[in-house]
Amino acid sequence: MTEVTVASSDAEIIECFPLFKVLRPHLSETRSSVFLERVHSQQQGGYEVAYIRESGEIVSAAGYRELEFLAWGRVLYVDDLVTDPGRLGRGLAGTLMDWLISQARLRQCTELHLDTGYQRHAAHRLYLSKGLQLNCHHLALKL
Repeated sequence: MTEVTVASSDAEIIECFPLFKVLRPHLSETRSSVFLERVHSQQQGGYEVAYIRESGEIVSAAGYRELEFLAWGRVLYVDDLVTDPGRLGRGLAGTLMDWLISQARLRQCTELHLDTGYQRHAAHRLYLSKGLQLNCHHLALKL
């Protein structure tokens, strides 16, 4: 059985850095120490990192937090979900999604939410297979 671990140390978070760079290419110009600072800042708002390790290597990771909205109530929001590109199709992201859904239920959240890029078709298939619904557009303005 694949085990999901919540990162409890800076070393574990830094080990996740190469995966986060895959999902967030702008981090490729960022040192792991800057990444760690960003994670620490987000942790002030409840952000956590969970991961799956195989053969000593972190192969899938997620960043998530609890948020409260007028529209939806208490929500587990998934900021980041990524699997090593060389290990796609093995169910690792699905295992992490199942774990995140379980966490949302344990924390008595009313919903689980995430935003996803239009181009991430394989991820969309996973999310839809787990029962997530496409129910809104996320808009942004760069300042």
